[in-house]
Amino acid sequence: MARENLSDIMAFLAVARERSFTRAAAKLGVSQSALSHTMRRLEAKLGIRLLTRTTRSLSPTEAGDRLLERLGPHFEQIQTELDQITELRDKPAGTIRITAGEHPACTVLWPTLSKFLPRYPDIKVEVVIDYGLTDIVAQRYDAGVRLGEQVAKDMIAVRIGPTMRMAVVGAPSYFAKRSPPKKPQELTEHNCINLRLPTHGGLYAWELEKGRRELHVRVDGQLVFNNITLRVNAALEGLGLAFLPEDVVQPHLAQGSLKRVLEDWCPPFPGYHLYYPSRRQSSAAFSLLAEALRYRAPTGL
Repeated sequence: MARENLSDIMAFLAVARERSFTRAAAKLGVSQSALSHTMRRLEAKLGIRLLTRTTRSLSPTEAGDRLLERLGPHFEQIQTELDQITELRDKPAGTIRITAGEHPACTVLWPTLSKFLPRYPDIKVEVVIDYGLTDIVAQRYDAGVRLGEQVAKDMIAVRIGPTMRMAVVGAPSYFAKRSPPKKPQELTEHNCINLRLPTHGGLYAWELEKGRRELHVRVDGQLVFNNITLRVNAALEGLGLAFLPEDVVQPHLAQGSLKRVLEDWCPPFPGYHLYYPSRRQSSAAFSLLAEALRYRAPTGL
């Protein structure tokens, strides 16, 4: 295959993945007009349309999808090999993209990154906050962070956080008006602060467990958020009960600004894990970061 054909296909893969000439051109470092000309030339050579263009959108045709599916992985493997050769220098380098929820990003990733990055100035890390169960392969992330039981079996998982617990909490001002729930079923009678899950658009059912009994309680209330900070603030204002990670509310519990209920229904569970595809050939930069994030239990415990 002629060298220009390879360049044209690489340009097409960028456009098909980005679904935008603007973003693809910026990624490739060329002008939009030059990229558009390249696409027309490739389509003319193949004698078939690869992209469907409208005034508002751009997407691959059936032939384009097939080209993307069949050739995309091979070009990615070539790029991976080239990146690894590039990294055979004194200092590890490259960009690592990680998707994680707000809580692990703040409590696990950031403490490590703040110490790790100054030691490796040629490594860049992009952390994208996302509560959904993101397909890291399709979205082109290097890794994701999830709770241990949520990691798919075909992924490599590295534990990066301690065992966790959840807590059902409310402010003293809230309990001044309502009796604390003594069993999970009574939560349905309370004003609860809900979490919206982006994956399916539904509300998170509070997962409570005691012994071998597990309950998923669907609560109701005036407020729904998709992050931790606003749920903590709402609970502190006495606007309802919240179901939050224990470490987040511990300072407020110690100060007495929040009170805990149903503690015996909140057992410990596996903490956060870094996960990535088992077939992934890890770069030097990624291997260093994964090792830095690896959880090590405190000695003497």
